[in-house]
Amino acid sequence: MTHTRRRSPRSRVLAPSAALFVLAAAGCSTGSQPSVAVPTPSSEAAGYCEALHEELPEKVADLERSDPSPDSDLTAGWGDGAIVLRCGVPRPVKMDDSQAKGVDADGVNWLLEQRDDAGPRFTTTYRKAYVEVTLGTEYAHDITPLSAFAVAVKKTVPDSL
Repeated sequence: MTHTRRRSPRSRVLAPSAALFVLAAAGCSTGSQPSVAVPTPSSEAAGYCEALHEELPEKVADLERSDPSPDSDLTAGWGDGAIVLRCGVPRPVKMDDSQAKGVDADGVNWLLEQRDDAGPRFTTTYRKAYVEVTLGTEYAHDITPLSAFAVAVKKTVPDSL
């Protein structure tokens, strides 16, 4: 399986100036993206995740895409870790809880898990691959970023029902 990051045409055009900016800012910044565990899905789920990766938006909640390390078609991020998506995660145990809370964001159902000292975690339900989105604490009571993923999820990850 090849893991490549989709580049926008704009990033190729700005490459020389971006490289100069990085060199100029190197003394002022850590320069590292947040590290995220890459899931290990089945080959079927990985295929859906690779298709999803190509459809993900460049901006979510006015945050620019900044994928975490290591580079993978199974992970994506926005705002240097404020919003992180992982595709092909295992089915959450919480889905067996009859009291679990869920939300619908533009036709995609998500399991809601509140985390201590962190923002919420959402995982798609009724899909052939589980897509997980973690939000920073600034989104503790705001599910609107999930709407940015609805079209891409519906287009690339089929319903399981």
